[in-house]
Amino acid sequence: MPELPDIELYLRALRDHILHRPLEAVRIPSPFLVRTVDPPLTAAIGRQIARVTRVGKRLVVTLDRDLHMVIHLMIAGRLRWRGRGAAIPARIGLAAFDFPTGSLLLTEAGTKRRAALHLVRGDAALSEFDAGGLDPLEASAAAFRTALRRENHTLKRALTDQRILSGIGNAYSDEILHAAGLSPLALTAALTDDELDRLHGATRTTLATWIRRLQDAGDSAFPEKVTAFRPGMAVHGRYRQPCPACGSPVQRIRYAENEVNYCAVCQTGGRVLADRAFSRLLRSDWPRSLDDWEARLGGDEA
Repeated sequence: MPELPDIELYLRALRDHILHRPLEAVRIPSPFLVRTVDPPLTAAIGRQIARVTRVGKRLVVTLDRDLHMVIHLMIAGRLRWRGRGAAIPARIGLAAFDFPTGSLLLTEAGTKRRAALHLVRGDAALSEFDAGGLDPLEASAAAFRTALRRENHTLKRALTDQRILSGIGNAYSDEILHAAGLSPLALTAALTDDELDRLHGATRTTLATWIRRLQDAGDSAFPEKVTAFRPGMAVHGRYRQPCPACGSPVQRIRYAENEVNYCAVCQTGGRVLADRAFSRLLRSDWPRSLDDWEARLGGDEA
């Protein structure tokens, strides 16, 4: 799912391509995409784009007369910029927004259709999409500590809970926790002020660094390779690969459709965290240390 650094990349591109231009037409081959009926989507046609912002992980395209198009890309949704009137791709195409200078296409890979488009009127209606989480780039250290201690959760959940912090998901939470040297399963209530301040600093630095990296790597073209797996990431998506800080193999915990990546040496004092999907099977055989894990891996690969 595109997260704050990726959304910022989209925002910059959208401002370059559609800001202060009229929306000439909207083509929707997949009606399930549109989740609102009042005002109708036709109300947006002919209106100028006044600003492009975000609410959490959602993109907000604000038109004149106080209309807001809210786009949630979910996991596999992506935006493409093509020539004016470009055909909507078969199978993955969800919508096309036509402007005088080109067409913005919304696509979604896979068979599950989760991306969503809302059209709402007024700031009050727009505010309903705000889960209330702090902007991690703007929050002070004190506000950050207060927000994370409001409820007792694991750090992985706290960082990705949009009611606590806005815009962080699975990928960048892994990177933040690695930079902070903290376990993804550490409980927020058990952390000291110093540990939370370290996490606050790692959050701001990690997100700002990746925003800068993505922007520096781009050009005037629209971003085409928005992904949760980036070269240069320390741990996310790097299971069994060496940690860039210490060289030990990156670990993972699987749950549902997600996974947590972390370094046992840098984050958990060498302890391998139990993966529920396999620990039930392995029971007492589950490796409890990095040495045990490496021995087991060596045996598997023999």
